[in-house]
Amino acid sequence: MYKLTIFNTPILTPLLRLLVIPLYWLFGWRVKGDYIESQRMVMIAAPHTSNWDFILMLCVVFIRRLDLYWMGKKSLFPWPVSGLMKYLGGIPIDRSRANNLVDQMVEMFDRGEPLVLLNTPEGTRGKVGQWKTGWYYIAAGAGVPVQPAYVHAPNKVVGFLAAVTPGTDAEADIARIKDSYKGFTGIRPELT
Repeated sequence: MYKLTIFNTPILTPLLRLLVIPLYWLFGWRVKGDYIESQRMVMIAAPHTSNWDFILMLCVVFIRRLDLYWMGKKSLFPWPVSGLMKYLGGIPIDRSRANNLVDQMVEMFDRGEPLVLLNTPEGTRGKVGQWKTGWYYIAAGAGVPVQPAYVHAPNKVVGFLAAVTPGTDAEADIARIKDSYKGFTGIRPELT
């Protein structure tokens, strides 16, 4: 699984970092909050209202020097762009069948190598009432923290909230994490 991606390519990754930092500043975006100094975590990002939210978050990954992977529906990985999507850190997920995704991701963490796994708990760019929860069970099963990250478009801020260590009450932990996102608005406010 651990392969060459845009986040760990010698020469290219440092050059992209040098490009991203001034562009972020030039367009008025800021990175705010403290993230945990770890290369083993499940990072969640919300609100996810457009592809731009995701791109903004990926830029912060360069700024914070994270070697990141993200899960995406299999339809995002068609030939001929499959290789490119994987190089961008993508892990194709087949949602059409029960394939024990949580166990597969926990197994990746169990290898002991650095792994930052980004997930959007809403599961889509549209407005949703209920978050998906696989990200929480991956973190709990792997014994790694959850690092909440957010996009707040009105203030042009991408930031990090306090990390959460999964406990014994998943429902309460998930509700507390979801509540911490109140007040943040994505690029498309009508979908927040």
